[in-house]
Amino acid sequence: MNRYNIIVNRLTFCVIIWCFLFFGTTVCAAQEGMKNYVLYTGVAKVKGEELLVIRKMLKDGELFYLAVNPRTLSSQLLPASGITLRQLDWKSAKTYFQQTAYFRALDAARKESIALQDAGITHGFPKEKGVTLTIDLCPSHKPLDRIIFTSLIKEFAKTEQPVPLALSVTGRWMMAHNDDLNWLKELVAKKEIEITWVNHSFYHHVSPTAPLRTNFLLEPGTSMDFEILGTEMAMIQRGLTPSVFFRFPGLVSDQEIVDKVLAYGVIPIGSDAWLAKGQKPAAGSIVLIHGNGNEPVGVADFIKLLKSKAAAVTGKQWLMYDLTESLEDEYGTGKS
Repeated sequence: MNRYNIIVNRLTFCVIIWCFLFFGTTVCAAQEGMKNYVLYTGVAKVKGEELLVIRKMLKDGELFYLAVNPRTLSSQLLPASGITLRQLDWKSAKTYFQQTAYFRALDAARKESIALQDAGITHGFPKEKGVTLTIDLCPSHKPLDRIIFTSLIKEFAKTEQPVPLALSVTGRWMMAHNDDLNWLKELVAKKEIEITWVNHSFYHHVSPTAPLRTNFLLEPGTSMDFEILGTEMAMIQRGLTPSVFFRFPGLVSDQEIVDKVLAYGVIPIGSDAWLAKGQKPAAGSIVLIHGNGNEPVGVADFIKLLKSKAAAVTGKQWLMYDLTESLEDEYGTGKS
């Protein structure tokens, strides 16, 4: 184990001890200014529209909620002041919003979760030719592969701005890459890219020797509160809004862990085009590459893909899809 891994492991251990002074669905905030971050279900009425609340927290002494629009799958942080809120249990909330894209996507993800690898939704609904790009940021001591983002901005400068993409981010990556994270936030502020922030777990433990059935999140003793809620808190503390999407580390899961993840109200997202493994994208594919410096083959393949589609991009015949919009189109009311 190298020096970087030793430092990160010790730091992560300290965070775990600090956060988990008690068990259950409550997580103590490792970040200053946040506490009582818990699962919570209710219906909030905001500007005449009903949203599903899935989390409650105290942020800098003020009560906030994390809510999802069940029709569009977009999420937002809501201050408690100025909204009308009705608490419901999860079963009642599902009945209330049953025919929305959110609950239809949750049900679809559950049905696609039998295999040990690549559980969840792996393909979107293409209106035209194009793909949904997901970039995983697993723990790494290497810098962000910024060429992915600059290449996207360059290719789509005249046809699609901001360029939509999804970043699957881990807590450990955020802790170690503050400059890279700030750079990404600047691109968003300049409206050059639009990011859907996907939860990729906090620790992302992986063993080079353990079989898949006891590896990644399937490792015995894994705390799903910390892996899911801890990552959401880390996002919020850094000015990011967690989406309702989750990507399993290594794309490894089983039915039991999928059911646990779904209980947090997040939708597992897989991929049918992991470029570094030689999988070829088709219209509507959810493409996977790693942008953490550890997958140069995947990054190179994506740059080649962009160049090969240059003429189609210019003619608006090959587009980048927003993950929330792609799944809204796929699972919205009226879809079978």
